[in-house]
Amino acid sequence: MNWMKRILLLGAVLSCVFAPAFAQTTETPPPDGTTTPTEIPATLPPPERPTARTTLTIGAVEVQLYFDAIKQGGIGVLHVIGDGVTAARAEWLGDIIPFFPARDDGLFAILSANIEQTSREYDLTVYVDTAAGTSSASTRVRVGLGGFVRSTFTVPNDRAYLIDPEIERAEFARLSAVFEDNTAPRQWDETGFAMPIFGEFTSPFGELRLLNDVVETRHTGWDMRAATGVPVQASAAGTVAFAGLLDIRGNYVIVDHGQGVFSGYAHLSQIHVTRGQKVTAGQVLGMSGNTGRSSGPHMHWEMNINGDWVDPRIVSRTWLP
Repeated sequence: MNWMKRILLLGAVLSCVFAPAFAQTTETPPPDGTTTPTEIPATLPPPERPTARTTLTIGAVEVQLYFDAIKQGGIGVLHVIGDGVTAARAEWLGDIIPFFPARDDGLFAILSANIEQTSREYDLTVYVDTAAGTSSASTRVRVGLGGFVRSTFTVPNDRAYLIDPEIERAEFARLSAVFEDNTAPRQWDETGFAMPIFGEFTSPFGELRLLNDVVETRHTGWDMRAATGVPVQASAAGTVAFAGLLDIRGNYVIVDHGQGVFSGYAHLSQIHVTRGQKVTAGQVLGMSGNTGRSSGPHMHWEMNINGDWVDPRIVSRTWLP
């Protein structure tokens, strides 16, 4: 992960004096800091494979973009197909994103945009290796506004010390080290990523929160309504990269799904897995709870791709190779 990505990852959640200019207030939350539940997720069929929105040509090789733009906290899928392709990589937002084989159908890569990425067009260059050498094609891709809301959030008095920006800074530095390891092969399957519990969505991804009328911070996932003790399931197959206690997230599990894709499950009352353990899609990772910087029992679900905090609901609704 380059130095700029590291700064963005940490900056996404640190306290700030002024709200970023691109944070959009799309609704006024109730005084208790929650937002109106938006949906009750159910078991749904995996997303259908889309048609390419843009195709770049490199000789006999095609680079297909399955998106028109990428929102702040969003993702986009790239596909390289053609005879004799041995490897490919994309240069995007200062990072080099490797492609991976899937479905016996060429090579794929997942692009991501951080919550804090400025909304404008950026260069995207794809490099393709064949027996004849390395060739490239470039285009411009817009990062769109995430439409994030603002809210107030009250941390109980016995946990108010957890709004200290230094505590957040230390926790995110620790998580950044976990997310830097993107060497694992792809482990999710054609069903993609599912919800970890059956419940209502409450506080949204990207929400700019004012904690106890003092500190502003970014919400890096979605909260889902759940009493203590609800089984929390892995969104997809992977390997447990972290299982333990953190200050902000409380009892927390990170699953490494490969290719720089991670999912996180926070505020658990119990953890049922250990670091290094292989898990299957739907396997119980622990029980929902109220540990860490939390004002009541719930399920916090988040995802990180290529070092970027991304909206897990977008990921679950996006066709992935």
